[in-house]
Amino acid sequence: MKEAIKHQNLRNEFYTPEKCYITELSNTSDDPDASIARARIEPGVTTRWHRLVGTVERYYIVSGRGCVEVGKLPPQEVSAGDIVLIPPMCPQRITNIGAEDLVFLAICTPRFSNAAYEDMEDRPP
Repeated sequence: MKEAIKHQNLRNEFYTPEKCYITELSNTSDDPDASIARARIEPGVTTRWHRLVGTVERYYIVSGRGCVEVGKLPPQEVSAGDIVLIPPMCPQRITNIGAEDLVFLAICTPRFSNAAYEDMEDRPP
């Protein structure tokens, strides 16, 4: 990795089959150790059950209110400033329980790749 400053453009947001909007903030092959994405979930929406193979994920809640389900933990409410730690292969999903968008950073190590994503909606934990 080389030193760099990445200026962001939130207009690069795209909708995923997981039912959330994503903006890739940093996810490149020249920085394979980590990726950072901004996730946005509209009120009342629950993402699909999924897990990541060989990838640790952390959610840093920026704004809004959510109810996160991770592995064997009971569902828990999260809000701005909370961090959710998600080991590899751990089933996860999150629901926006507020009246405004739920926004969080998804920080993955190593960096996120589509090959690591496993949809589990048809076989929830």
